[in-house]
Amino acid sequence: MLGNHSSATEFYLLGFPGSQELHHILFAIFFFFYSVTLMGNMVIIMIVCVDRRLQSPMYFFLGHLSALEILVTTTIVPVMLWGLLLPGMQTISLAACVTQLFLYLALGTTEFAILGAMAVDRYVAVCNPLRYNIIMNNRTCSWVVIVSWVFGFLFQIWPVYATFQLTFCKSNVVNNFFCDRGQLLKLSCNNTLFIEFILFLMAVFVLFGSLIPTIISYTYIISTILKIPSASGRRKAFSTCASHFTCVVIGYGSCLFLYVKPKQTQAADYNRVVSLMVSVVTPFLNPFIFTLRNDKVIEALRDGAKQCCQIFRN
Repeated sequence: MLGNHSSATEFYLLGFPGSQELHHILFAIFFFFYSVTLMGNMVIIMIVCVDRRLQSPMYFFLGHLSALEILVTTTIVPVMLWGLLLPGMQTISLAACVTQLFLYLALGTTEFAILGAMAVDRYVAVCNPLRYNIIMNNRTCSWVVIVSWVFGFLFQIWPVYATFQLTFCKSNVVNNFFCDRGQLLKLSCNNTLFIEFILFLMAVFVLFGSLIPTIISYTYIISTILKIPSASGRRKAFSTCASHFTCVVIGYGSCLFLYVKPKQTQAADYNRVVSLMVSVVTPFLNPFIFTLRNDKVIEALRDGAKQCCQIFRN
């Protein structure tokens, strides 16, 4: 516990409840998830950069999405894994806590912007295919990605700054496996109602600002696909959007439960579970979502595996 009028210079991450044996099991599970996440997303980035069949806006955005997944999970998981190996609570400095929270929120915001751009890309591809190469040219795609990254990082400066301007005098024990903003607000002896309301409005702006274009795009996409006379044509058109749509449902669903609510300081167990979905499960699933239902990616992976086998044989 801290004094009545002092603020924390370091925090203790409570992590996961349970025995040390359970922690070792969780370490093995999450280490496996993290390893597969890194390998899967790195493979996607490599084949998008190397294979000429994947030199299109859809895969350009996918490459950036994979890079974001690697960065998001790397911001959270290594600290979590180290905490699972420690016998007690994990110490994290104030500077490290600020950095972790900022990167987590900034990268997440950038990811939603990229997902929104991917939805618009799929709309143009399905509903306006003849002008697709004109509208989604290299210059446009590059600017969309640059703006998404810059917006994501600039947008989260004030929320993180405002959070750490609070005085943490109740305790310096964060009841989560990372520097969770909701749990940090619980530790403050200031009145946080106003900042929680502003954070709620900003979360609504980020999530719905990218979700609304996604919903509109898919409304037009579904309407266009249903007008295709042949079943094979409808199946082919929908297959180009299925992976992105699945990723949208998982990503937006988790973050809507985590951030879009007026009260930021909800139950720690609820926060912990949803945070695991965002930082561990979703990045783990995305490589499978974008490869298993995508013929071009599967072909590129198959060709790459054949070339690797030939190199090793020689």
